[in-house]
Amino acid sequence: MSGHSKWHNIRLKKGKMDAERGAKFTKLAREIIVAAKSGGGNPDANLRLRLAIQKAKENSMPADKIKNAIQRGTGEIEGAMIEELVYEGYAPGGVAILVECATDNKNRTVADIRSIFTKRGGRLGESGSVAYMFNSPQGLITIPKDATDEDSLIVLALEAGAEDVKTTEDVFEVYTTPGDLPFVEDAIRKAGISILESERTMLPASTVTVNAKEASQVLALIEQLEEHDDVQNVYSNFDIPDEIMESMSH
Repeated sequence: MSGHSKWHNIRLKKGKMDAERGAKFTKLAREIIVAAKSGGGNPDANLRLRLAIQKAKENSMPADKIKNAIQRGTGEIEGAMIEELVYEGYAPGGVAILVECATDNKNRTVADIRSIFTKRGGRLGESGSVAYMFNSPQGLITIPKDATDEDSLIVLALEAGAEDVKTTEDVFEVYTTPGDLPFVEDAIRKAGISILESERTMLPASTVTVNAKEASQVLALIEQLEEHDDVQNVYSNFDIPDEIMESMSH
């Protein structure tokens, strides 16, 4: 199983949310701002914005905050300029890390990201140093095992335009192109099947197996990056053997 899947499932098991609801809203608002800025303020014509609004609603973000973020993105309301940045680096064990950020202060963000990498035994790399290790972006919908049966989900998802359905120990994972993600998600919801998470993700072309010490260091680095206000997404190519995973979860 890929490093993404394992980390994804650890987070879901923990029910891990950001420590502060305000911090979560900041990240959601920034994604809405950037989406509206790049593709316009109409979610029917802007798939990225539609997904961002959907995620905001699922996290109980107030409607006025969503509207405000859209208007900031389209320029109807003045606010600090939010720009998207991608940082690339390495965690202990030679694990590749991609960090997607949305920030109003590039200098602050790069200094903070570099500091997190250094403190956690990693290092920030040059642009292009690890991006080639990841495949093109994909849509990923995660569904609890008790929400449906595998055969029904496969038929439904593929008919709706999904590319693949994988079964892990805890969840079903439905993969799509980024553009088809909203349509497949709609079809699954209309069938009455609950969804744990729907997101755009980057999957590694190959993985790096880590030992127990490296695994704890890698997870600590990723967790600290994800907690930073400016960080939207973190992708990595680690693989933790099942026996190490078991010992870490106890």
